[in-house]
Amino acid sequence: MTRHTTLITGATQGMGRALALDLALRGGALLLHGRDRGRLEDVADAARTAAPDTAIRTYLADLFDLDQVHAMADRIRTAEPYLDGLINNAVAGGGAEPRTRELSHQGHELRFAVNHLAPYALIRDLLPLLAASAPARVVNVASMGQEAIDFDDVMFERDYEGLHAYCRSKVAMIMATFDLAAELRGTGVTVNALHPAHLMDTEGVRAYGLTPAVSTQEGVRPTVRLLLDPELATTTGRYFDRFTEARAHEQAYDTEARERLMALTRDLIG
Repeated sequence: MTRHTTLITGATQGMGRALALDLALRGGALLLHGRDRGRLEDVADAARTAAPDTAIRTYLADLFDLDQVHAMADRIRTAEPYLDGLINNAVAGGGAEPRTRELSHQGHELRFAVNHLAPYALIRDLLPLLAASAPARVVNVASMGQEAIDFDDVMFERDYEGLHAYCRSKVAMIMATFDLAAELRGTGVTVNALHPAHLMDTEGVRAYGLTPAVSTQEGVRPTVRLLLDPELATTTGRYFDRFTEARAHEQAYDTEARERLMALTRDLIG
């Protein structure tokens, strides 16, 4: 199955680059996002070489800055007549110095900002285009590493640790996935989340000091399945552990917690 136009965030390295090269071979148009112009052009050139008949276009933005997220979405809505696939793959991992609490451009805890606020803002901004292109699918790349959000300390100002911040941000992403799926039911836009593979060979895994266990290709296959499998055309609001529907962290099913998170999220993204 060939999709018409798919946007991949964080497409310059790790699983994002592997996804770009895989989907380029499937035709249509591919929109690649990155925050480093050199790496972005490099992956775009590689995709064009591998698939000369596929239209490859690039979008530069740093997701640590919500202003850049909104600006990129504006450029996409202006330039692209069609968008029926969005893979929110960009990620801030545990970090090479996990005890150092980092902030986004707007002053939010970095992992919460990049892994939750940015993809949510991007989906929101692109919803008119996705809905007009329906059937359309949003795939949020989450993680089996999940930890409850502390609503008394959402920005993790106490006892900070990068991997714990990452795990909290991924629960936030999954909660937003469930909330959006419920809101968009019947529009033709589906939203699902997945843990693609355990300890892939990525810069983020190595930077935190962990030993990679599998190649990025192991994560590509279940991610592409959520994007393309005809049998999942109407599946929405689900969390998958690779190819299998699974139970996410219990907090993701707490409706009161989801309402608190989404109210805060809408306030923060502007």
